[in-house]
Amino acid sequence: MEKYVITGGNPLVGEVEIGGAKNAALAILAASIMTDETVTIENVPDVRDTNVMLQAMESIGVQIIRVDRHTYRINGSRIHNQVILNEGIKKIRASYYLIGALLGKYKNAEVPLPGGCNLGTRAIDQHIKGFRSLGASVNVRHGSVVAHAQSLKGSHIFMDKVSVGATINVIMAAVMAEGKTVIENAAKEPHVVDLANFLNSMGANIKGAGTDVIRINGVQSLHKTEYMIIPDQIEAGTYLMAAAATRGDITVKNVIPKHLECIYAKLSEIGCQVEESDDAVRVVATKRLGNTQVKTLPYPGFPTDMQPQMTVLLGIAQGISIVTESIFDNRFKYVDELTRMGSDIKVEGNTAIITGVERYSGAEIASPDLRAGAALVIAALTAEGESVVTDIQYIQRGYEDFHLKLKKLGGNIEIIDTPDEEESPKDAAFRSVVS
Repeated sequence: MEKYVITGGNPLVGEVEIGGAKNAALAILAASIMTDETVTIENVPDVRDTNVMLQAMESIGVQIIRVDRHTYRINGSRIHNQVILNEGIKKIRASYYLIGALLGKYKNAEVPLPGGCNLGTRAIDQHIKGFRSLGASVNVRHGSVVAHAQSLKGSHIFMDKVSVGATINVIMAAVMAEGKTVIENAAKEPHVVDLANFLNSMGANIKGAGTDVIRINGVQSLHKTEYMIIPDQIEAGTYLMAAAATRGDITVKNVIPKHLECIYAKLSEIGCQVEESDDAVRVVATKRLGNTQVKTLPYPGFPTDMQPQMTVLLGIAQGISIVTESIFDNRFKYVDELTRMGSDIKVEGNTAIITGVERYSGAEIASPDLRAGAALVIAALTAEGESVVTDIQYIQRGYEDFHLKLKKLGGNIEIIDTPDEEESPKDAAFRSVVS
């Protein structure tokens, strides 16, 4: 079992290159199978979620050539079945994007219900509503979503709540449906726009992505393209938070600053120095920061995926801060781990009341999910003494070379591999050979 061993106290200083957006990559990889021609996708992050998605695509006959670490050529002309049986796909939330892609292309899909981080209720009712509005029959059988249609026809769809996943899935299902589709109350996140731009580069006719009304005129087929995925705003935001928490000086490069405005605006508000250029943002913190109130909201509001990192930062800021989570109902699980490190945080429903302490103290802590895991690493980097962070497989789902990038910035962090408690030394030795 891999763990991070971290000795805190070093300010993080330097520059860090941001990779492709995981959430955009997962949608775009799924959509790449919707043409029979070869698609080239660049800036794909090398993280567990994208690798699982690629393996699932290969399992149904998609031809995938890895040109380099971040570039793939993908051809979906030899897909031999629309039933995903790959066990690994159950472990990621974005498995459901293959429903929209397969349904849109073949009018048929069977994909296991999504997994990923346990962040509370994350129903797929809006996805199902959208597919049914386009004319598909959709049922859940034996743990899989089964969707089928004789044909798909454009429709007017009003999302009952803003859902990034449902917006993306319905876009994919609708791009080759007959006639016009209108999606109202659509999600506006950057990766929704990136998917629409990708599909448009393949010949789709999508307008309004980035607004709350998306209009799609169905086309008969899609064609080859070459496309580069946008930078990851959450990876970038995580390093900006790390700069603030460790009283460091970090420049995140290869970013779209507009996507980070809601993050660095809060950092500026509590006392950080922020500098923005065309494709970079620098955050400098030279003193203990102040308190604030934060509420997570759909884009362009403060992202739920940055809430744990912000809470960790405010946990060592002056005064009392309040963080309200309005997207997911189970996103404060990591607070118990922060308590081990000496934090003073009280959670009441979907609100955390944070009384800042001078600093955290080292402890053994477990990562409960992807973003909370990254936040706990930040806490450990600020803490007095040594910390051990376990269950780092969650962090590896979405951050490429996380500990290596932190080391380059001056963080004292190492990754070690120890046998599982139930595992004999003989089994551990065998596992190390085959892995």
